[in-house]
Amino acid sequence: MKKQSQSKNIWNVCHISLLAFTTTISLASKVFANEAPPDSLTKINAVSELAEIQSTDWTFQSLQSLMERYGVVTGHADKSFGGNQTMTRNEFAANLAAIMNRINELTSANANQVYQEDLETLKRLQAEFGKELEVLPKRLDSVETRINSTQPFSTTTKLEGEVLFAVSGVSSGKKADDSGDAIDSNLTLSSRARLTFNTSFTGKDRLKIRLQASNLPRIDDATETDMARLAFQSNSDNEFELSVLEYRFPIGEQATVYLEAEGGDLDDFTDILNPFFSGSGAGSISRFAQRNPIYRQGGGAGVGLVYDFSDSISLSLGYVADDVDDPEVGFSEAEYGAIAQLTVEPSESLKVGFTYIHSYNSLDTGTGSRRANDPFDDESDAIIADSFGLQSTFAVNDGLTVSGWVGFTHAMAMDLPNNPEANIFNWAITLAFVDLGGENSVGGIAIGQPPKVTSNDFEVAQVYEDEDTSLHLEAFYRFQVDDYIAITPGLLMITNPEHDRQNDTIYIGTIRTTFSF
Repeated sequence: MKKQSQSKNIWNVCHISLLAFTTTISLASKVFANEAPPDSLTKINAVSELAEIQSTDWTFQSLQSLMERYGVVTGHADKSFGGNQTMTRNEFAANLAAIMNRINELTSANANQVYQEDLETLKRLQAEFGKELEVLPKRLDSVETRINSTQPFSTTTKLEGEVLFAVSGVSSGKKADDSGDAIDSNLTLSSRARLTFNTSFTGKDRLKIRLQASNLPRIDDATETDMARLAFQSNSDNEFELSVLEYRFPIGEQATVYLEAEGGDLDDFTDILNPFFSGSGAGSISRFAQRNPIYRQGGGAGVGLVYDFSDSISLSLGYVADDVDDPEVGFSEAEYGAIAQLTVEPSESLKVGFTYIHSYNSLDTGTGSRRANDPFDDESDAIIADSFGLQSTFAVNDGLTVSGWVGFTHAMAMDLPNNPEANIFNWAITLAFVDLGGENSVGGIAIGQPPKVTSNDFEVAQVYEDEDTSLHLEAFYRFQVDDYIAITPGLLMITNPEHDRQNDTIYIGTIRTTFSF
């Protein structure tokens, strides 16, 4: 029955579109052929064609219902359909043409947005007022506009909103430092609100403006390790701030340019190949499991380019820097990151990304150990790093997607004697169980090693590298209540925090509720 309804729906859509098309063609042929209007003495109108439309007529009531349902109001200052007033057939036809255009727009995007019975009603109205529709002056204007303009200019802005509430807590024990202090393990309730405005001027470009207010606590401060940092942590004391200002536009059919004025990140320019974990409102509960930490080596303002060689091969290039608007810093002294990534899609189910990142003073990814974030113990102000990443995602079937990465960073202190060097390594595997327990619900598991200093020739009183190994273990379930609400309980466990077996294992639990509109 569902397939038959959809087929009938599509047939009615085609019928409406065909009638509008043939009406326009007929008008166009008369205009360009300079065909004179028929002699009024030779045409005798039927009485029904001269009668006004009363508010009690089925045609009036049917059109009124359609216009109210699909938000179309024309010709009335009070934004009403006209109350109990009568209408001439030409006035009625003008309103009918407006709802025809609106329903054509909706059905072009998705035929299921229009009710089957409404399409049946519209067919009857079109048949009843076919002659009036043919002589509408606006139809001539439409023909002329289409002839003189191949690419009409329009501006469209869409508002997207997201409100997030989180109840979070961390296990008791000692902080992951040498202080011996106890972890602040009080249960917290916090929130974040985002308003995103997406504007298109040509239909192919996008101006993105995002405002954000939050008061989410930093679990990493309570535990003294970035390994315990959650994905959605931020705090502006619930005051709205501009968090993202981005504009992107195409060049030809294969290239897209990105301009980042605020809140730019290297991963904005490329596919991180971890589709079900990347979002802070709908993905993993931890910062580490979102993506390879090397993508976090840089942020701020910048520019990027994505070039698609084909449907299966693309190249991403990008550069972001912090504080470039400060005259004392500028481009010459700014902390920056530059990325180049080749993404290959051998099949519909498999993607692989090869990533290279060059950075300056941007090693702190907020995910690894203190040594990984600063392998030279605050002694260097000029750290150059080269990072290499291999990412992949594989859809085993419709219900299971496996993703993972390895990341390696070679860092050098340019302002210290002998230019000491350090190597940093991380890896992770993620499993996404798609539509688990319901449509759009996702179960996620992540296992990995946060960034760890594996070797370091920095000369201090002791070896400044991570001797032990931490493991990141995470599980969450995002239950999609409906199109607007998702509830995600999750558990995070960090063994040997700070890659030190003497530190207590950390357990973090959270329930994240996300409202989207």
